[in-house]
Amino acid sequence: MNKPLRILVVGCGNMGASHAFAYHQMPEFDICGLVSRGKSKETLNKKLGSKYPLFTDFDIAMDQTQPDAVCISTYPDTHEAFAIRALESGCHVFIEKPLADTVAGTEKIIAAAKIAKKKVVVGYILRHHPSWERFVLEAQKMGKPLVMRMNLNQQSQGYMWDVHRNLMKSLSPIVDCGVHYIDIMCQMTRSKPVSVSAIGARLTEDIPEGNYNYGQLQIRFEDGSVGWYEAGWGPMVSDNAFFIKDVFGPKGAVSIVARKAGEMGKSDHVDAHTKTESIKIHHADIDAQNNFTYKDQWIDLSDEPDHQELCNREQRYFLKAIQEDIGLSDHLEDALNSMRIAVACDASVKSGNTIFL
Repeated sequence: MNKPLRILVVGCGNMGASHAFAYHQMPEFDICGLVSRGKSKETLNKKLGSKYPLFTDFDIAMDQTQPDAVCISTYPDTHEAFAIRALESGCHVFIEKPLADTVAGTEKIIAAAKIAKKKVVVGYILRHHPSWERFVLEAQKMGKPLVMRMNLNQQSQGYMWDVHRNLMKSLSPIVDCGVHYIDIMCQMTRSKPVSVSAIGARLTEDIPEGNYNYGQLQIRFEDGSVGWYEAGWGPMVSDNAFFIKDVFGPKGAVSIVARKAGEMGKSDHVDAHTKTESIKIHHADIDAQNNFTYKDQWIDLSDEPDHQELCNREQRYFLKAIQEDIGLSDHLEDALNSMRIAVACDASVKSGNTIFL
């Protein structure tokens, strides 16, 4: 049997903790250290019932643990430096989205991965969700062009407002969260994006000047498809209709209907962000009297994986990519494409102009 991969977990907040739980229960991984600037590493160690080595400084942790792989779940402005250090040290890397906080940083990580000949897997969690895979598949059956409508507004409070304020020191909501849903739109259309426009509003002085905690983006694709996504963070954000995942084309519509996850009061809960519960398929076929010829179809998704299981699946894929030497060039190119689009949307907010890609 192969020796377990020694993995260093960097960042012990929501996502880092979930990934650490996955590694903790997988015999193929051996956690060699937990890294965070605050107390989250001690809290995580206690929850895991373990005594993993704890570090505050990433470089010291790298030097002392000599890992085979590194899991990076820190704030995006640290991703570039941490990932490149890990790759140059001969480590495989799992990294939360976005890959970096700039397009240039994203390109540098991809280049470093090629030079090091190591695997880099980006945490696009929805790509490992069977319900979202089905959502994309059903959307592709609706013909072209597609109209894609998505949002994830979060009425954040308590700990989650601390998280969001820290994120907004480097990125806006439509960049940090938007890369997920831009990626979904690109999967649905498999068409080249040609232009973006976006708007945003700074609803509190509790975030850096020049940033905004509400944004809405629009994308035009070469095949005529269009899509919008909106995201807002903060205690003032409305949680009415915060969870919309809806697509329609010439042949009909496909919608994620998450009645429980979409209830008020759950908008900043991580489990609600990946719940689907059911998919509604509407057929546009009509008869001579313009009446629908098919009833709407409901696909029950009550047995879908929860957030932790999705993180487990991400880490099983990371392991498989390493063990089976899976080529990840398309995976990384998709991550770069989503980042380019999201950054262009951010530029549109700040300039007030449509950005042509």
